[in-house]
Amino acid sequence: MSYEVTATRRRPQQFDHLIGQEFVAETLKNSIKSGKIAHAYLFSGPRGCGKTSTARILAKALNCQHGPTDTPCGQCSNCQEITKGSSLDVIEIDGASNTSVENIRQIKDEVLFPPSNSKYKIYIIDEVHMLSTSAFNALLKTIEEPPPYVIFIFATTELQKVPATIKSRCQQYNFRLVPVDKVKQCLAEAAAELNVKADDEALFWIARESTGSMRDAYTLFDQVVAFSDGEMTYEKIRDKLGLVGLERLNTLFEACSASKTEEVLSMLDEFLQSGISIEQLITNCADYLRSLLLIKNGVKKEALLGNSPERFSSAVLSAWNTVQIERALSIYLQLYRDIRYSLSPRYELELAFSRLCWLGQYVSSAEVKKAIDAAQALLNGAPLAPQASAAAQLPHSQQAQPVVQPQAQSLGQQAPLSQPAPAASAASGLQVPVPDGLPQLSMLNCMPDEEGEEEDNSPDGENPENTSPFYDGGPLPPEQSVESEAQVQEASGEPIDERLKIHLPQLENAAGNDTPAPSIVVPESDIGYTENPDEEWSNMDAPPDDEEYYPSDEERAYQAEKELESFNSNSGESRAQAPVQLEESLTTADGRKISIAQLRGSVMAALSVSDGFAATNLETTGLWKVKENCVETSVSDSYSLELIKRKQSVIAQEISKVCGRPMEFSVILENKAAPVQVEKVTLPLQVEILLNLFNGTIVAGKH
Repeated sequence: MSYEVTATRRRPQQFDHLIGQEFVAETLKNSIKSGKIAHAYLFSGPRGCGKTSTARILAKALNCQHGPTDTPCGQCSNCQEITKGSSLDVIEIDGASNTSVENIRQIKDEVLFPPSNSKYKIYIIDEVHMLSTSAFNALLKTIEEPPPYVIFIFATTELQKVPATIKSRCQQYNFRLVPVDKVKQCLAEAAAELNVKADDEALFWIARESTGSMRDAYTLFDQVVAFSDGEMTYEKIRDKLGLVGLERLNTLFEACSASKTEEVLSMLDEFLQSGISIEQLITNCADYLRSLLLIKNGVKKEALLGNSPERFSSAVLSAWNTVQIERALSIYLQLYRDIRYSLSPRYELELAFSRLCWLGQYVSSAEVKKAIDAAQALLNGAPLAPQASAAAQLPHSQQAQPVVQPQAQSLGQQAPLSQPAPAASAASGLQVPVPDGLPQLSMLNCMPDEEGEEEDNSPDGENPENTSPFYDGGPLPPEQSVESEAQVQEASGEPIDERLKIHLPQLENAAGNDTPAPSIVVPESDIGYTENPDEEWSNMDAPPDDEEYYPSDEERAYQAEKELESFNSNSGESRAQAPVQLEESLTTADGRKISIAQLRGSVMAALSVSDGFAATNLETTGLWKVKENCVETSVSDSYSLELIKRKQSVIAQEISKVCGRPMEFSVILENKAAPVQVEKVTLPLQVEILLNLFNGTIVAGKH
């Protein structure tokens, strides 16, 4: 008996023998049992999945001498003739060879004659999409209203090329690719029939290479059996067919993940010298990277991976993340498209593997955007949010809790906003978390001692070892308070200088209590304000009797001359100085009498602490005048006027505090004298000639 290929020898003869097409088989069997047989069928699907075999089984089921039946006997003359392809009532036509209208006209003439030995005359047209448009149009009327004994069965691999007018007249059945595990099972049965020993890895490779086509699987199986000498192994397949193999791919990609470019290029040369084609190597690498990507995403199905997940290199899986593996896979998919038009496919392959060696440094655009957004948020003052994963692993007592900074230590200073505490203490070994994509800063590793403990803002400006410099913006500046000197004297037992008891309002409220700051009380001496040539006495006291403090008349004259010279030398410089007001005075609500200068100084001192911007603008004002319950002043330019008006209510509030009663503050623009109009003088003609002659020349001389 002549040799018969496995694909023909194992062709299905019953509906139950169809592999992977259970839906089609059950539907056809039920229609035959119920007697609801259509006059036209359209089978579509990829190659080698059983379309033509199903058409022959359907023909046998309809023309069997014991039928129509869903289980043809296969022993009667009709079944045997259909199996051999010699039946007169079952006509198989190749659509690729009979595409013209003449061939369709012949079919239209033949359908007028009933079948000779069978119940139905069945036309099986394979690759029906190859028919011309005219042939399809000529076939429309026939398949729409054929004789009751005629049945059409169309088979195609490209359903989109079949006109909609044909589809609407047929029952459509879509065939699917056969799963890998079922293909492997059929190959094992075929190997057992031939008494060939085959290991699972070899059969699995054949099943995967068939891509769901049973005919391709049987064809490749026959090829492998031919050189296996009765024992089929994956090593023989790899050596004979020029494959790379999973073990060598693991070694190759481990070197790539370790950035060993020289070793990778040497291995590529060995593969190509051993007869592995570039296309095959690219295909194997793409399959390998696809399997790694599936494993990274949690897929463990062996039918999808091609091998068990444990056989893939753990070093490669740990070295590359999902984004980097996606990038590597896209490189090889693009490489397969580029080698067709490349100057040298080998150069393209080596370039791809060279890029793969620094894949560990690849950062996607999405990660870059995430890092930029995090940096922008950090620069805009956003708090450092702890990582969700790190915070979730900590006990509740160590998770991030809002920490409110202590009360401000000076009058009018607002307390800082609450900031999230670090996620863990320094003992836990965790760093202060920063947004993803930003570098870790060692200075952020400092932690507070205990939860809720206030920071020690020491005057020397040094932070404790366990305090972050960014926890509250650093230590506060040392307070330059005369109160501290008084406390030192009191502690040492020395008599306290009464002059040290004069405190500014902001120092009175340094303890953080909510009581309003007292007004400044400055006693006057009998002789009023005195000169203060030395720092050893206060302007509250009478000057000392020592005449050395006062210069003589000659010294006063010499000092006046020096000041006049200094003023003349700096006359071009404009310096805004606050006017001195010592004569005018006002009476406060409690009966005290203070001067306008005291009022102005007290208000500016208070504003310098609470609102420095308002204090700065107040320096540009002119002389102050008090009219009943309003303080009036002026400024020299409109810009300063606009700035003062923005802070007018704040200034009025401070004036009211000093005076002890509601006061208003009014500011106007100074009236500047109009410039003097200089009469234009007409120069004589001789002078104009001289000016034009000596234009740009400095002429000096005597009259």
